[in-house]
Amino acid sequence: MIRIQKYAEIEPDFFDGRDFGGSIDIVKDVLSDVKKRGDEALAEYGAKFDVSAPSSLEIPQEELKAAAEKMQRENPDLYKSLQYSHDLALRFAKKQRESFDDFEVELEPGVFTGQKNIPVDRAGVYVPAGRFPLVSTVVMTITPAVAAGVKEVILCTPPRVHPSDLAAAQKAGTGVPGKPFVGGKPYADENIMAAAYICGVTKAFACGGSQAIGAMAFGTKSVPRTDVIVGPGNKFVAEAKKLVYGTVGIDMIAGPTEVFIIADKAAHPAWVAADLLAQAEHDVVAQPVLATDSEELAKAVASEIEKQLETLETKATAEQSIKNCGRIIICENLEQAAEAANRKAPEHLELAMDEGPARDKIASLVHNYGSLFIGHGSAEVFGDYAAGLNHTLPTSGSARFTGGLSVRVFLKTVTTLRAIPGSKGAVASAEASGFLGDAEGLAGHARAARIRLGKN
Repeated sequence: MIRIQKYAEIEPDFFDGRDFGGSIDIVKDVLSDVKKRGDEALAEYGAKFDVSAPSSLEIPQEELKAAAEKMQRENPDLYKSLQYSHDLALRFAKKQRESFDDFEVELEPGVFTGQKNIPVDRAGVYVPAGRFPLVSTVVMTITPAVAAGVKEVILCTPPRVHPSDLAAAQKAGTGVPGKPFVGGKPYADENIMAAAYICGVTKAFACGGSQAIGAMAFGTKSVPRTDVIVGPGNKFVAEAKKLVYGTVGIDMIAGPTEVFIIADKAAHPAWVAADLLAQAEHDVVAQPVLATDSEELAKAVASEIEKQLETLETKATAEQSIKNCGRIIICENLEQAAEAANRKAPEHLELAMDEGPARDKIASLVHNYGSLFIGHGSAEVFGDYAAGLNHTLPTSGSARFTGGLSVRVFLKTVTTLRAIPGSKGAVASAEASGFLGDAEGLAGHARAARIRLGKN
């Protein structure tokens, strides 16, 4: 089922970025409409695209708290797992924050330069709630913002019918795709609301799709304007984020998920197959890839994939992903596999190898990836859910130039200058600035420098 090929047989476009979005005119119209008409436009698009179009958008904190308490009562394992995931993510994010130092240094006598890392005032996070409501994404988007020191964290997520409105919705035959229940109370997926409460969200809104991105970018009467928008979504959400960039900051444009596993003969075929299928079940265009120098392992993994698919509840999606986009690459050696990984720049990169010099060498050779998972025990799914790492990562080759979502996205690194008049350094800077201003024909620049030397 999964394609097996030699490294020399790889077609060149395998290493190209994969774009499944493109310019979507409807998104431009939605953003323009939200900017002009605000809440009125949000209500209309909610009634058009969602299962519920509530009379107001903000979900009361009491509802978030009630959802968390219900989860703790009815699903304690999930509640504890969310708390554990949040705790690790917060500790990791705080450590990241500590790594961004503020400093001032005297470069020349009397010339002090420095930097400060200042959090944005308000961050917007988007959490999809389609076929699989991504409760873990709540942890991954809100937590680094809180660790960065952001004052307000705003959540937008698609609306659901409020429990108190369910009877009315059922009686009217609404509350389903294509037939939204209009005018009820604001509500969302209960697991998402519970996670938002656990992670400390400031405000939550029952608003989804590209219109939610527009609301957070431009602001409406209900939804406050944010400085940064983060989080995944479908192609319409991705396009909206791309279009509002510049008005607000964004984390990245996310494409279909991908995993690239480098494995030698010591790898467990069942484990490798499970990790490939874990990515494949996301989407029919998710891309699971294995690169190995062992034909025996390649065949064993291929066989194991077919075996595990038979009992996988998400078989329909995973099977299409494996057939359409998956592959196993037979390399001459693992150095060649590392070269392939660097050219591919995958979202997730696994080294399914025993501890030792060989694995250390490959780890030192790879440098283009969103996150690196080292060793048989470091399942990629741990990074998705509960190991402290952030799972919002670059896809489609963008790991060549950027990393994943972190506290950095919520920080502005700004610079400072403090020059002492008449000091040796200040005089030298003034003289050099004067000559550079002359060279560029900017007389005002030159004058502003020389006036500090007592010259006109």
